[in-house]
Amino acid sequence: MANPSKGHVEALQRATRDLLAVAMRSVDEATDLSMPQMRMLFALHDHGTVPSGVLAHVLEVSGSSVTRLADRLGAGGYVQRTDSPGNRSLVLLSLTHAGREAVEAVLRRREEEFREALARLDPELRDQLAAGLAALHENLSATSLSRAVVA
Repeated sequence: MANPSKGHVEALQRATRDLLAVAMRSVDEATDLSMPQMRMLFALHDHGTVPSGVLAHVLEVSGSSVTRLADRLGAGGYVQRTDSPGNRSLVLLSLTHAGREAVEAVLRRREEEFREALARLDPELRDQLAAGLAALHENLSATSLSRAVVA
C-alpha cells in the first residue's frame, strides 16, 4: 500500500480542526458546560454506570480530576454518585436525566450542522466520505489512537 501524500495528511488535519470546531460550538450552543465536563458526560453516556477509577482511565485523567469534575457535575444535577453494592469504598458514577438531556442536546445540534453541510455535497461524494470515515475510524480504533473520549 502506498504511503499517504502530504496532501492527504493536510486534508485530515483540516478536517480535524473543522470537526473540533463543530464539537466545541455544539457544546457552547446547547449547554452551559465546559468541554472537560462534557467529555465526562459523553464517557458516562457511552459506558454507563462506572467506578470513578474506570472513568479516569477512559478519560485518561487523574482520579482527582474525575472527582473535581464529578463534584461540579453532581452539584449541577448532571451526574449521580452511588456506593457500589459490593464495595462501599467504590464510588459509582452515572448520568442523571439532566446529564442525558445535555448529551442529547449536543448530539442534536451536531446532527443539524452535519446535515446542513452534507446536504451541500453530491450524494456520491457523501457516500464516499462516509465509507472513508468508517474505514479511518476502524483503523484508528484498531491502533487505540481513538480510545480517548472527546465530547
